Amino acid sequence: MNIFFDVDYTIISYDGTLRPGVKEVFEQLKQDGLDIYVWSGMGIRWNVVRTHGLAPFVSGVYEKPIQNYVEAVNAMLTRQELPVRPEFVVDDYPEIVTALGGMAIRPFWAVDMRDREMERVYRIVCDYRRTGTSSDTAFRPPPSDHSAP
Repeated sequence: MNIFFDVDYTIISYDGTLRPGVKEVFEQLKQDGLDIYVWSGMGIRWNVVRTHGLAPFVSGVYEKPIQNYVEAVNAMLTRQELPVRPEFVVDDYPEIVTALGGMAIRPFWAVDMRDREMERVYRIVCDYRRTGTSSDTAFRPPPSDHSAP
């Protein structure tokens, strides 16, 4: 499964602090055989991935579309700007998650070491892999038709 994580307020806070549990969940997802991608509406963010030691777990870093998500992803796939279709999106912006499927994560605005959202991400991903759905309210099913090129 191809999991796409947003950067700002999803895996890092406003000051660039890594959200608690990101590295551990990335490592576990990779061990589970899943492919992790990072994308951002602010451009290609390899600096964040490298700074926080996430590069060993990440298959690629890309620019995220900021509107017309399904159409934009299809166009990016056609132009070979993305190597794979996002199958599960984790983002603090619920609109993209609703359009593509995945988990709408609570924004990580400021450092909070009690934050356990990444544990929730892992549970939802496991539910989805096992059953094709999740009862968690943060889960959004993928659209039935991506109108793939």
